[in-house]
Amino acid sequence: MTDKKPRLFTGIQPTGNLHVGNFLGAIKPTVKYQDKYDCFLCVVDLHAITKPYKPKDLPTNVRNVAIDYLAGGIDPKKSTLFIQSHVPAHSELMWLLNTVTSVGELQRMIQYKEFKERFGDPKGGILNYPILMAADILIYGTDVVPVGDDQTQHIELTRDIVKKFNNQFGKTLREPKHLTLGESLRIMSLNDPSKKMSKSLGTKNYIALSDSETNIRKKVMSAVTGVGGEQKDSVSPGVKNLFTLLELLAPKETVDHMKKHEEKGTLQYVELKAVLADHIIDFLKPIQERRVELENNLDFVAKVLTEGSEKAREVANKNLKEIKGKMGIF
Repeated sequence: MTDKKPRLFTGIQPTGNLHVGNFLGAIKPTVKYQDKYDCFLCVVDLHAITKPYKPKDLPTNVRNVAIDYLAGGIDPKKSTLFIQSHVPAHSELMWLLNTVTSVGELQRMIQYKEFKERFGDPKGGILNYPILMAADILIYGTDVVPVGDDQTQHIELTRDIVKKFNNQFGKTLREPKHLTLGESLRIMSLNDPSKKMSKSLGTKNYIALSDSETNIRKKVMSAVTGVGGEQKDSVSPGVKNLFTLLELLAPKETVDHMKKHEEKGTLQYVELKAVLADHIIDFLKPIQERRVELENNLDFVAKVLTEGSEKAREVANKNLKEIKGKMGIF
């Protein structure tokens, strides 16, 4: 008899085309963990609607995230790929967890503070975003959650919620651990290396998984390497970012060769960019070919999401029934 694999939960927002940072920081590591963990991979459309969006684009964005997961190597026979809104237990558990979470805790969240500072008084969805995230994780009895540095506060709040709930209603919820996935989570913007690569910064700041070879070369060649233009500064955040990408995508000997020239002060940034562009293109080629296959077989994609959502609902509903029972709700 084999031991049950620990469960991993992660989610990606369907807010447009995924980029290289998303892939290297979330999809690629998850592919490696499919044999070690029981992976539940969620397209979190309910989180996506907390910010301005176009309703007509949302279904396509959801489908594209699923395609990116599958094209990147996620095996639906090993992992459960599903849509958040297709499992109502997420929203119901969120409401239940609201009853043990203070407003003060939510107002101290960095994401809430940054949103309020940037856009003014936020809607309730932004304030309660961390509770929905906690519900996403806890409804599946999750053991580990892969997160970057910018998400560790959410995991800490989730653990605090678990402790409060269990203290009040008896040991019910499992306290998840965060799984740190390393430097791949710190891929920065091409045009502003002080900020993490993000779709919200504009298309010139990231390499989309669907970008053409021409666009990839154009974006990489125009990437910032120093303040005020190209500068021979080995500690430049822009140069560090290019090397981070190179280390993730190129053979060790290529990286060592470039670093050797950097240390000598003989590195030409135009050469570094050209080499990096080549490796990004080579890395994305099989993913893009698989994407085309999936785009021509949308029935298969729909089948994967339907079956994944059915499995997720079965697990979530069973756990929700236990949670409600502990709270006296029948």
